[in-house]
Amino acid sequence: MTLSGSEIKNLFDQWIISWGRYDLEGIMALMHNDVIFENWDGSVIKGKNLLRKAWTLWFTEKKNFRFITEDIFIDEKEQKLLFRWHLEWPSREPAFKGKLEVRKGVDVIHFYEAKIILKMTYTQTMIRINGKPVILHATE
Repeated sequence: MTLSGSEIKNLFDQWIISWGRYDLEGIMALMHNDVIFENWDGSVIKGKNLLRKAWTLWFTEKKNFRFITEDIFIDEKEQKLLFRWHLEWPSREPAFKGKLEVRKGVDVIHFYEAKIILKMTYTQTMIRINGKPVILHATE
């Protein structure tokens, strides 16, 4: 099934609303069973069930993060979406633990059979805490 640009945008809108509601099942409903998630730290998770397991902590304990959309680009022909974002959350950096951290990044999302089949996340290694640049040390 090939999605139109507006259908891709609609799926993205569902995606971002689900993240804002901390709705893991809403997000997982958009994922293909064979989804591959390439995280910014180089780790790779294959399959919807393993991804759900990996993300469960974010949605059951953290609930203190928020993704803000900065820009999206849709390639209807290739069934891809580029999502430029920034993340706001309490820092895990040892010297700044709990202070507001702002991290910028990009997700490249591929669709197959009207679901997300590949999600690649890239993020800056220079973050901002209290409006000042800090080199990222911690991993999630």
